[in-house]
Amino acid sequence: MVKEYFLVLDCGATSVRAVAISPQGEILAMAAFQNAPKYQEGSVHYLVWDLEEIWGKLCQATQKVIASAGREIRAVSVTTFGADGAPVRTDGSLTYPVISWQCSRTEQWARRIVELVNAREIFRITGYQVIPFNTLLKLLWLRENAPEALDEARYFLMMPGLFNFKLTGEMTMDYPSASTTMMMDIRSRQWSERLLSLAGLTPDFFPRMVKSGEIIGTVTKIASEETGIPAGTPVTSAGHDTQFALVGSLAKDDELILSSGTWEIAALRIPYYRDSEVAFTTGMLVELDAEEGFWNPQMLMIAGGVVEWVRRHFFADLKDASDIYERIVEEAASVDPGADGVLFIPAFMPSGPLKPYSTKGTILGLGLTTGRAHVARAAFEGLAFQLRQAVEALSEAFAFRPQRVVVVGGGSRNVLWNRLRADVLNLPVVVTSCEEATVLGAALFAMVGTGYAKDLKEAKRNITHTTRVFEPSPERAIYDELYERYVKVPLCLEAYYRA
Repeated sequence: MVKEYFLVLDCGATSVRAVAISPQGEILAMAAFQNAPKYQEGSVHYLVWDLEEIWGKLCQATQKVIASAGREIRAVSVTTFGADGAPVRTDGSLTYPVISWQCSRTEQWARRIVELVNAREIFRITGYQVIPFNTLLKLLWLRENAPEALDEARYFLMMPGLFNFKLTGEMTMDYPSASTTMMMDIRSRQWSERLLSLAGLTPDFFPRMVKSGEIIGTVTKIASEETGIPAGTPVTSAGHDTQFALVGSLAKDDELILSSGTWEIAALRIPYYRDSEVAFTTGMLVELDAEEGFWNPQMLMIAGGVVEWVRRHFFADLKDASDIYERIVEEAASVDPGADGVLFIPAFMPSGPLKPYSTKGTILGLGLTTGRAHVARAAFEGLAFQLRQAVEALSEAFAFRPQRVVVVGGGSRNVLWNRLRADVLNLPVVVTSCEEATVLGAALFAMVGTGYAKDLKEAKRNITHTTRVFEPSPERAIYDELYERYVKVPLCLEAYYRA
């Protein structure tokens, strides 16, 4: 048993976890349960999150971690995905379920909103592209289809706020999550009254803002009984998982960070904000960094979700194998660069560098000798090409020339993928021994918020970690040629998909 640790509750799209992490960054205990959205009652199309079910799983996971690591918890923090939340009454009860970012109900509003405010102006104000899962679009849908849900509510809470309320009884909004709503003025860090007014809302529809690491409150007696966390334990603000992964990557100022999971986010941490035409036209987002005074220009791309699609449709016979991903990588590695002419366009969601072309996921170059290994290889190569497009756009828009790329998240454990990234980017790719970057980032701020460290720099200095570097190989020249072919394909497909 250790004397003291930080507890992070991490709710992802596919799993919910409780993680105990030491002040040195060591994972002491972890427990996880599967997570997935559900069809809303009475519908076979609308997807929502079952908040009570997720909370129950978090409670179970927390109890398991405490049984292993002990009850000497210095602080608790919550991280989860952005964009999703729910309107709540003063007692915290929901007036409408949490609409999932995977739900299609807002697609029509993604087309309609630009008739009210053009997309370029939305980006100038919020740093956000118009993507169907944007929070504002959900509120517009509610105003049109379930107005009573907004009228009966006192506040709108994002997912971290919903769980923090269950822990403390306090209603709050963290800055990183607020910047994912497409309703915040990204430059001033204030709510945009112009955009809120589209849904008939005002800034007081949202609770008090809290900074990363700020103590929200303490664990209540009821929450203690449910989770096993001692009553009175401080709960510090974290929020949108992406920003905390960026901090937890421990990247240096001249390094680009790639958070690779279901979604892949290529991001910078820069101490200034500026509007950029290049950023807008190439599909970037800009969010508030977890650290005040910093911003995160980023390219949001589907990545691990594409790998999952390949797994489901081409490797279904291995679905019960414990080493299924290792075997997929092994088969992909058996194919030469270029996958014998198979080209994979990973545009499975309307985001990232392919968004301006309205391109959808596409596989080209299939033949009678094409096998699943070729498709898997082409998928990893296509994801690496997509990343290069994102890095080039970020470099042009913000005059940032990365010297290395630090990869965190589940995708960082894929050796073949890392080697492809290094070759395609012609940059060293760095993977740290701190595999749980999001958890570490949340813990770093909790250390500062509870006085364990005087500032973020000191908290980072306490972390013990090692790195592995993937250098570009001689195959880099092959990938330069393949990339030049790849970038021409979306232009050829644009007219087809727009029609």
